[in-house]
Amino acid sequence: MNKKVLLTAGVIAILLVGYFVVRKNTAGTTSDIIVNVKRSSFRVEIETTGELEAKNSVKILGPTQLRDFRIWQVVIQNIVDEGTIVKKGDWVANLDRSEFQTRFNEKQIELEKENAEFVQTQLDTTLQLREARDELINLRYVVEEKRIILEQSKFEPPATIKQSEINLDRAIREYEQAKENYKIKQRQNGEKMKEQSAELRKVQNEFDAMTQVLQSFTVLAPEPGMVIYTKGWDGKPIKAGSQINMWDPTVATLPDLTKMMSKTYVNEVDVRKVAAGQKVEIGLDAYPDKKLKGVVIRVANVGEQRPNSDAKVFEVAVEINGTDPTLRPSMTTSNKIVAKTIEDALFIPLECLHNESDTITYVFKKSGLKTEKQEVMIGETNASDAVILGGLSETDRIYLSVPMGLENEKIALLKEMDGKRKRVPEDGLESEEVPASLIPASTSSN
Repeated sequence: MNKKVLLTAGVIAILLVGYFVVRKNTAGTTSDIIVNVKRSSFRVEIETTGELEAKNSVKILGPTQLRDFRIWQVVIQNIVDEGTIVKKGDWVANLDRSEFQTRFNEKQIELEKENAEFVQTQLDTTLQLREARDELINLRYVVEEKRIILEQSKFEPPATIKQSEINLDRAIREYEQAKENYKIKQRQNGEKMKEQSAELRKVQNEFDAMTQVLQSFTVLAPEPGMVIYTKGWDGKPIKAGSQINMWDPTVATLPDLTKMMSKTYVNEVDVRKVAAGQKVEIGLDAYPDKKLKGVVIRVANVGEQRPNSDAKVFEVAVEINGTDPTLRPSMTTSNKIVAKTIEDALFIPLECLHNESDTITYVFKKSGLKTEKQEVMIGETNASDAVILGGLSETDRIYLSVPMGLENEKIALLKEMDGKRKRVPEDGLESEEVPASLIPASTSSN
């Protein structure tokens, strides 16, 4: 009887001890979530938000010659609603022509003045040449008179004959000089007319060009299509009252909706993983059930800083496979860029990973009735999971959160990580690789 009582008491004592041990090891974990280590193909994905736009489009331009007249910006007075279907030659927008109209009026007055000066020069040269011709005729008559006088004086004294000869020679010389002067005046007046004519043509051509520019303030569609507003320097679509710059006088575009692409931006940390040719899974906010496929066709070489963002990003263009009539420019897209696929990989959720002193990455592993802190070696990561290169097996189970009372437990370090851990100096400027044996006992002991 005593033996039975003692045996019963011993069993109860063992159960109580086991109960308290288990309770101690699992204290505060009743609400903890435990997950299994997964083994399957692992995709390194980069998730971004983008915007649809046509791969090819025709620009609807305002006046392109305003820079020649030192006009750098023009205000849009009114414009057709975005998304309007237009035919070739349909009205798209009206631009403010007030500044240009002033210069056009000034040029018109200048043209009238040049016309008047041309006519005046023409009349002046005509009169000058007419006077020169009259003078030539009179001088020719003088020569004839002097010749007759010389012939009539052949019976006169020698002195009289000599004087007549001198007078004839003088008249002939004056006549010849007048003929040469007439030729020079002809050439001189001809050059004046050429100069005046050139100036008139210059002003006339400028006036004709301004007349054509004046007509281009009414913007018409160069091709049929759907009108999509272009975006200004601030990234916002232009509208009535906006200004367009003459270095790029685009008012709107006519996109080719048969071939669309998503323009997105990748941060500077992930851009090294992105390359042309990678596949992309695309979703649409407007059609949540619609899933599209695409491919990266271009990655920017230079980063930029987007509005309301402190981080540098790189533009990435994703071409959408096939044609879908429901796609419209400016629709918001969700993009998953598949940067890499690892077959037969071990991976766990990112929530399971913890760091100590920025040198050791570990997890809380369930081992029988115990829970231990296990160092792990991680590889590639995506938005939700991380590949495990060492420290865990497929049969292991780990905690998503930190179990209560185990924060200060020692970490089971990996031998293969010796010499690969990084120590952060006190200045925080650099890091150097040191053996695990040199890490303080508080972080490296097991």
